[in-house]
Amino acid sequence: MDNKPNHSLDKEFENLIKFSILNIDKPCGPTSFSVSDYVRKRIVEIAPEITKTSHFGTLDPKVTGVLPIAIGRACKLTGFFLGHDKTYIGIIRIGKEISTKEIQEMIDEYFIGKIKQLPPVKSRVKREERVREIMEFKILEQSADKKDFLFISKVQGGTYIRKLCHDLGEKLNCNAHMLELRRIQAGIFSETDKEFVNLYDFDTAIDDFKSGNTKTLKQLLISGQEAIKKIMPVVNVKKSAVKQLLTGKPIYKNDLIDKLPGKNQGDIFAVFCKNDFIEVATTNILEKKHKDIVAKPLFVFN
Repeated sequence: MDNKPNHSLDKEFENLIKFSILNIDKPCGPTSFSVSDYVRKRIVEIAPEITKTSHFGTLDPKVTGVLPIAIGRACKLTGFFLGHDKTYIGIIRIGKEISTKEIQEMIDEYFIGKIKQLPPVKSRVKREERVREIMEFKILEQSADKKDFLFISKVQGGTYIRKLCHDLGEKLNCNAHMLELRRIQAGIFSETDKEFVNLYDFDTAIDDFKSGNTKTLKQLLISGQEAIKKIMPVVNVKKSAVKQLLTGKPIYKNDLIDKLPGKNQGDIFAVFCKNDFIEVATTNILEKKHKDIVAKPLFVFN
């Protein structure tokens, strides 16, 4: 294996691959961590200096679909994406003969809006009741044998769909369990995105790259700074402020070109100087050593 970096890359591409996201179509079987690690090992083959990848939200081994993988410096963005809404399509098996209408009526009464959910026994989080919002939970069709039901559900990040199916069964006074599940959307990432890629095609893009064709891989990489623009407000600063901001200094009122977003203490926003991403900052300032300090950095891109 040739682990030497490709020095013929243009600077734009080098910057992209060091701060990018892949929207991977996770297959059934491997864990989210193992998919992320596989991506890392393949990226290292063409860029040895990139030693880290991380995923934006775990999918169970048997669950397929949208699994965004951050590469390099983009791993620092994980916390800003994790809590976003998710959309799933799946199959639930109901343990008694029942109509689609009856199930939907139960869903509409108990499983739409804010609900209380206790994480399953086999979970990595503390088992305590949490409030989660269900924006959509709709039965789409019933199987010919009348046992299985296709559904779509849009939920707040951190909602357990398997537990949702189980709890629905309890309300119906029967056993119910999830047979299949696919995530079709996670925040700004969707299976309809042109960059959405399965592992086979990702492998092909890496092999093409090693053969000298960088186009395929470049089309799959989502710029970290472009992704940031889609999830939070953007505030531009003066060029004269960039040097100090890249060292982690706070933002002063005179550094700003744009007005700060919102009026709430703790608002988060992306800081740019024209097209260059500088940092993610917050207006949540516990100590203000200077009256003109308006924000502090959460993540600095230096």
